[in-house]
Amino acid sequence: MATRYRPHISLVGLIYLIIGVFIAWDRGYIDEGLIERIISALLAVFLWILVLLGVDFHIDF
Repeated sequence: MATRYRPHISLVGLIYLIIGVFIAWDRGYIDEGLIERIISALLAVFLWILVLLGVDFHIDF
């Protein structure tokens, strides 16, 4: 029986990423506009069939 590899992130790695996001937000590298564009892009990628049907996924906060 073959074992499946399941990638996981350690607690240290998760803390590192959270601190990195906070620092990037604090220094202006991440702002509301970027978050809106990322969410819109992810929705369009995962729900592409709805985009073809004319649904607009531009998010405005």
